[in-house]
Amino acid sequence: MGGVRILIVQPSKSDPPGPLGEWLAVAGAEVDVVLPAEQSLPADFSEHQGLVVLGGEMGVYDDATHPWLAEVRALLSKAVSERVPTLAVCLGAQLLAAATGGQVRPARNGPEAGTLLIAKRDVAAEDPLFGPVPLTPDVLQSHSDEVAVLPPSAQLLASSPKCDNQLFRVGDCAYGMQFHIETTTDLVLEWAELSPEIAAAIRPGQLERAHLDAFHVDMAETWRPVAERFVRFVGTPPEDRKASRFLPLA
Repeated sequence: MGGVRILIVQPSKSDPPGPLGEWLAVAGAEVDVVLPAEQSLPADFSEHQGLVVLGGEMGVYDDATHPWLAEVRALLSKAVSERVPTLAVCLGAQLLAAATGGQVRPARNGPEAGTLLIAKRDVAAEDPLFGPVPLTPDVLQSHSDEVAVLPPSAQLLASSPKCDNQLFRVGDCAYGMQFHIETTTDLVLEWAELSPEIAAAIRPGQLERAHLDAFHVDMAETWRPVAERFVRFVGTPPEDRKASRFLPLA
């Protein structure tokens, strides 16, 4: 479905929209990317019908060095209260949790990184975006903090052995994804150089270019359809979003 405009908030230059931005655009969305460290965030959603918040190397509560984080949290809170469809990735997911009553802390099991799997919870089968996703989809992990306590209104949709709160929904249309789906091989290799303490948690062989190339092909098969469903979700009136188990293909 075309005719929708999605705001992408990019907290860090090291985590661009990548394939996710491309998937959204090909699905018919007009995409606007804002770097909050350099540009002002919109005051409201009068010009956008959907929101995506990406990851970054900063922490959720690092307002002293990144004062714009408070503005991103406020925007996420506003999106939830106004039922604006939202995808929040890694740091974005943590910001979503913090903005709506959850808690973020250093990961109790240490950094989670590499080409890994998450496991869907039974309740995710009825979710309009994630219902069709395989039971154990491929994801890219790269984080040392985690959502330790979900917001009161959140529904947990997927977990991993190392991190319980991998995928959750706040309200009926704001999704937090602790993992990444927007990466490329080159970006993962760049992150490994920038954050060696996180990269140390990656299993042997997972930073080989051939492995990462094949992994990203597999990941796209799962997550590109999610991006396409998200565009349709954004363009669906709120009262119709739960009318059927999955959104129509056209």
